[in-house]
Amino acid sequence: MNASDYFKNSVWESFMNGQGFTLDFAFSVAISMVLAVALGIVIYKVYAHYYGGVVFSSSFATTLVGMTVLTAVLTLAISSNVIISLGMVGALSIVRYRTAIKDPMDLFYIFWAISVGITLGAGLYVLAVLTVPVVILVVHLFYHQRKSGVIYILVAHYTDDRAGDEIVRTLGKMKNQLKSKTLRGGVTEVTIEVLCRTKDTLFLERIQQIEGVQDVTLIQYNGEYHG
Repeated sequence: MNASDYFKNSVWESFMNGQGFTLDFAFSVAISMVLAVALGIVIYKVYAHYYGGVVFSSSFATTLVGMTVLTAVLTLAISSNVIISLGMVGALSIVRYRTAIKDPMDLFYIFWAISVGITLGAGLYVLAVLTVPVVILVVHLFYHQRKSGVIYILVAHYTDDRAGDEIVRTLGKMKNQLKSKTLRGGVTEVTIEVLCRTKDTLFLERIQQIEGVQDVTLIQYNGEYHG
């Protein structure tokens, strides 16, 4: 029997036997669904704990759980029936997802959820479970390396030219970088990126007391700091 005949017979058997639903298959589905929900919740918790942005999106975090479960379902469906697998490939090939990914780490969590779902759907339960602590360890190590301080954007308006130098001296040893400086008549606006090792913002009050400073604003920044 050549390869084409084998493929035709496999399709015919799949068509005659439906989805090939047996007790063993039902047991595999039950284990995959339970583990998919459990590991999806773990991914949710890891994302929530190590989230480094400004506004946490609970809907995106919940999507990670659903994505893990649905990917496991798709993998089980494809592995159980040749006809379904061919139809699934055709359906997914015409779908276009246009949701913008703002943070590259969000893409990492999406791929993690999909990988866990595929692994569970393929029946590799041990591999899916053992991968979780390894990924958590990697995220934990790089999270603490990145979170060496809090990054702020400082915006100040002043009328005295000497106030600009005083602002820089007030920042002291904190790493800072001038982002912009705008002159509007007799008022100067400066934007400075500041890295604070602690969440202490007492320097803001000292800047406010500088002669010539009209107002000062501090905004938390969720980007990366280099230098």
